[in-house]
This record gives sequence, C-alpha cells and structure tokens, in this order.
Amino acid sequence: MTSNLKDYFPMIRSREEILKEIQDNIKFTEKFYSWRESERQEFLDFCTGIRGVKILYDSFFKEIMNPETVPERLEDFLSVLLQRKVKIVDVLPGDSSRIADEQSLLIMDILVRFEDGTYCNVEVQKIGYAFPGERSACYSSDLLLRQYKMARSQKKEHFTYKDVKGVFTIILMDRSPKIFREFSDKYVHMFRQESDTGIKMNLLQNYIFIPLDIFRKNVQYKGIKNKLDAWLTFLSTDDSEQIIGLITEYPEFKAMYEHVYNMCRNVEDVMGIFSEELKILDRNTVKYMVDEMQETIDEQKKQLETSAETIDEQKKQLKTKQSKIDELQEQIELLQKQLKER
Repeated sequence: MTSNLKDYFPMIRSREEILKEIQDNIKFTEKFYSWRESERQEFLDFCTGIRGVKILYDSFFKEIMNPETVPERLEDFLSVLLQRKVKIVDVLPGDSSRIADEQSLLIMDILVRFEDGTYCNVEVQKIGYAFPGERSACYSSDLLLRQYKMARSQKKEHFTYKDVKGVFTIILMDRSPKIFREFSDKYVHMFRQESDTGIKMNLLQNYIFIPLDIFRKNVQYKGIKNKLDAWLTFLSTDDSEQIIGLITEYPEFKAMYEHVYNMCRNVEDVMGIFSEELKILDRNTVKYMVDEMQETIDEQKKQLETSAETIDEQKKQLKTKQSKIDELQEQIELLQKQLKER
C-alpha cells in the first residue's frame, strides 16, 4: 500500500510547487525560515501528502466540523457517540469569558441544541485540564441553569421542571491528564448520576470524556472496529496509511479530507494556520509541564501528610507504652518498699 496521500487526493500540491511559491514571496520566505528545520519539514509533509493533516489544528477543525455550515458532520459524530439519532436545530453562543480565559488550550467549544431540546456542549482540548471532573461539573451546571432560565422564560406560568431537557458535556482531549492513563485500554468514559438504591430519576447531567492519545495507542494495535473508531481516527491521526485505511473502509470521510486539502492549496492561509499552531504548542507545552509538576507536588504533599499521620500515631503509641512502663515502675517500687518493711 502506498503511503502518499497525493495518489488519493489529486488536489495536493507537490513539494516543488509549494517551495517555489514560498521562495517567490519574501513574506512567505521569512516566515518559513523562522521555523525550525523539523517544523519546516512537518509543514511540507502534510501539505504534500507525505503525512496527513492534523484535523485538530484550530482552523482546520473549525472549518471541517462547523455546525452552522456543515451540521451533518457533527450530527453524525454525535449520533454515533450517543447511540441515538441527533438533529441539530440551533447553534448557541458559548461562554465567551471562559473561552477567553482558556483559549490557548481549547480548540473548539461548540454548544448546540438538539431537536428534543437537549443541550450539548462539545469541547476539544489540546491538553486536558487538571481536575477534569470538577471543571466539567461546574460548566455543566452553568449550562443546565442556562437551559432552566430559558425554559422558565418561554413557558412562564406553565413552566414545570419537566421542561428542562438536560445537558451533555463531551470532552475530547488530544493529550489527556494523568488520571486517564490508568485505564490504558479505555478511551470513552461516560458518566451519569445514579442512585445506590436503584431508584430512577432523570438528573439531567451527562458527561463523556474521550482521551484521543489513548485511542491512538489502541487503534494502532487493534485497528478500526466500528464507526466510532472511524470518527476518532479521523479526528486524531495524521498517519497517512491509517488515513488511507480509513477512507477505504469508510469512504464518507474522503470528502472531509478533500475539504482540508483544498484549504492547503492556499499557501498563505495554511502558513498562518501552522504558525499559530506552533505558538499554541509552545504555550501548551509550558502549561503541560506546570500541570505535571503540580501533580508531583500534590502527590509529595500527600505522602508527607501520610508520613506525618504515621509519626503522630507512632508518638501516641509510644506515649501509651510509656504510661504503661511508668505504671509498672510504680508497682515495682511499691513491691520493693513492701519487701523492705518485712
């Protein structure tokens, strides 16, 4: 099997064509040679089909999975993931303050409303955040409150809590936090609130976490087993042979790659996309290292606290033993006194 994607996507330009356009424009030349050699090679590799494009690049993902222009793509992905037919009827504005605070790590934050009134927030993170459960619960609660306020406003005096339809929070992570690595063969984690008694209540909040780095390791050995695997392969791999295998088994993905490679024909735009990704990568690397160090610090603090508790317990035991020794010593002295008196 050939590993060059140009054989499957004839719109892909040759290395010579791209280099000539770069060298003929001083602005392009300056930008190109401001990158490290490995970065220049990576850029040329995905532009010429030697490697696939990383779909999770910010601009590529926003264009390819835009629910306003091509809603059927996100609908298909969510239908496969949620195992139910999904129809998007509205794209809602997200939390702009949160996006501003977290823009270096978020690739996309999409909020849509389904035909049945359910809200679904889809986040793609370059690096998974620390405390993913706590963070997601906070934003899910905000989203649920937003839906509640809208339902009350629309229904007015006819409002009941049954009008609140619930929310899904879906998090895809290109590089996942440490907690997910403890489950090396699992790459879709679904959470919903359940009772320990078996009583059934609709508590409205649902969460799905997808660590794509763990998926990549699994699919490398197990291959694509189903449509969900196909979607996650599309979103997470730039390996040309895997892409060829994907479009051979699931031809519907070919149109999306054609969309990407038509974008790549515009050298100026794609150089801008790549430059921005390099900046984001630098920021993310620092953030990742800080999070990793914080995890180490937290673990060491726990160990110190455990050691301190152990020392305190040992002190208590020693104190108890000393009290018993003192008591025995008093008894010995009393017996010795009684022996002398005799």
